[in-house]
Amino acid sequence: MSPAPRPRYPHGLVLGKFYPPHAGHHHLVRTARARCARLTVLVCAASVESVPLADRVAWMREEHPDVTVVGAVDDVPMDLNDPDIWAAHMAVFRAAVPEGVDAVFSSETYGAELARRFGAVSETVDPARVAFPVSGTAVREDPARSWDFLAPQVRAALARRVVVVGAESTGTTTLARDLAAHYRGRGGVWTRTGCVPEYGREFSERKLAALRVRRPRAGWDEVAFTTEEFPLIARRQNAAEDAAARAGSPLLVCDTDSFATTVWHERYVGGRNPAVEEVADRAAHHLWLLTDHRDVPFEDDGLRDGAHLRPWMTDRFRAELTRTGRTFRLMRGSREARLANAVAAVDELLSRGWDFAPPLPEKR
Repeated sequence: MSPAPRPRYPHGLVLGKFYPPHAGHHHLVRTARARCARLTVLVCAASVESVPLADRVAWMREEHPDVTVVGAVDDVPMDLNDPDIWAAHMAVFRAAVPEGVDAVFSSETYGAELARRFGAVSETVDPARVAFPVSGTAVREDPARSWDFLAPQVRAALARRVVVVGAESTGTTTLARDLAAHYRGRGGVWTRTGCVPEYGREFSERKLAALRVRRPRAGWDEVAFTTEEFPLIARRQNAAEDAAARAGSPLLVCDTDSFATTVWHERYVGGRNPAVEEVADRAAHHLWLLTDHRDVPFEDDGLRDGAHLRPWMTDRFRAELTRTGRTFRLMRGSREARLANAVAAVDELLSRGWDFAPPLPEKR
């Protein structure tokens, strides 16, 4: 005799902080969705927490496009034994989910009481975290250790992004590749450490190729840039980084970034372009490694003609990094010395952790 089918509820509810969301949360939501005609996920965030509510809602919507995800700010401390505290929470929950709820799905001990107050059936899903041995607390304490339990969009938000910038032919690409290779060599989750190439170089190669279709002997000195091209370059650089961060390790190495595009605009067009700076300010990076022009001989690879401008560009990068408050280190010396200094700087960055603000305390 086959077992009776499990009940299918008209409307189910999953409630949590999702600070940040992880595989256990997604298992809970998918289990609930399979048993409900309609499912609402309520994301509750306290004002003291350091991941914005809007980000958590967006992450959950991306991961679960077939459910309704809503958010609410809940600054009421939790005390499972205080009926007045429960009433204050329920006022927040009811305002966010005013329609009737038939079942509440939870992995937490408070799930039964939450369901009772909604007038719903309580459904418990993997309270021992057997399917996915992870918790929000564990992720906040050490995201790298829990990296494989995070969805791509959360990885992209949490990855520490390190950028190598510098003038023409100062070893930026060499250092970026060496740095990424060093961390891949550490094994484990770090084997996925990516190195994002410079989109501006790809763009430049295409411009020169298009010019040579018309004039086969055209040289790099005949290629002209317009100010309108630089916001496009900056946006494409940001998009490439975000894609790489989704698939990578807790560290992402970038061979230039959209901020560097603002300096390259000065180099090729002159002056500043606010549209480029706006794109650059949208990108979240954590450390810049500025390659000095000294110690590296200039090599013309067909897309360079600015040997005489290298000191000026180094100074401009240093000045703009300082003016905008970006954290940077100057990379000098041999290839080996630069890598050693870069690793030391990145290790220092990683050792500081992710600085999640603690959630509101709970009394149980």
